[in-house]
Amino acid sequence: MHHIFSLVILILYSQPALSGQAITKPASGSDTSPSWDPVFQVVEISSSLDGEMQKAYYRRAEGVEEMPLLVSLHSWSGDYTQFDSLSLHSLSKNWNYIHPDFRGPNNRYEACGSRQAISDIDDAIQFAIDQGKVDLDNIHVIGSSGGGHATLLTFMKSRHNIKSFSAWVPISNLTDWYFESLGRQQKYAAEILLSTRSKPDSLNHGELNRRSPIFLETQWEQRKNSWLNIYAGIHDGYEGSVPVSHSLEFYNKVVSDLGGASEDLVSTKIILDLVKMRTYPEKTNQMIGDREIIFQKQFENISLILFDGGHEMLVGPAWKMLTVTGQK
Repeated sequence: MHHIFSLVILILYSQPALSGQAITKPASGSDTSPSWDPVFQVVEISSSLDGEMQKAYYRRAEGVEEMPLLVSLHSWSGDYTQFDSLSLHSLSKNWNYIHPDFRGPNNRYEACGSRQAISDIDDAIQFAIDQGKVDLDNIHVIGSSGGGHATLLTFMKSRHNIKSFSAWVPISNLTDWYFESLGRQQKYAAEILLSTRSKPDSLNHGELNRRSPIFLETQWEQRKNSWLNIYAGIHDGYEGSVPVSHSLEFYNKVVSDLGGASEDLVSTKIILDLVKMRTYPEKTNQMIGDREIIFQKQFENISLILFDGGHEMLVGPAWKMLTVTGQK
């Protein structure tokens, strides 16, 4: 698997970025892009946990052939209505597609990685499986920022067999992000308090930890055939809202859980250098789309790519990776 995965990454690097395909947005992810194509319909899905109806944008692949399923997750302050450029890419390849709500913006207890939110994502996947012709070996979950946070949580908790998880500029530690947001005087600090029923002088560490992917146990037996791809812009945290350390530390956590040795981890010195310098002395001489790859590391089917950018998803390269991994 390691050699196959390396080939996939090299194919991705060789692809140029599509014009206008880099989406830069705050963690709130407010998107004023064009409206949804009419072929994507709003559906309602009853929660298997509490019966609440959750909406989603959904499209069933045409024809009788089983096709991949793309599960695209909205960002921190978004909901299912947040326009997603990946929907148009999925349409061009006739993939099944779903864009669930999972309790909407992360400013209340039922959202932000709660039991309900993760259950809603699983319910959305099951809905797509039940409604369409889904290739069960080709289900892919992707999200950026708050959607990256949800992607990592789905990696840790989903009951489904998922082929790939793509987390762009994700949040992995809510306690850290609370203080980082507080120091930057950003609204996310207050929203974390609301979501976890905390007070500024009395953080609810139990809830913070339960909703932070970095503190969860990796269910590796279920994920041994899944790919986890983590992407982050090297300038995020300076020019964006989520420091790159969230991606570095989560990569180390999962690799360690997988049994990686010390040399397989990103060392503390390298993490400090990357955060301080926002570059790395050893050039990779590789690109992701039209962006320089500043640092990369891979262990088995876990990949980390830090690129020259900020708090953003490079939609063109993200889709290229999905289409490669979606091939049988």
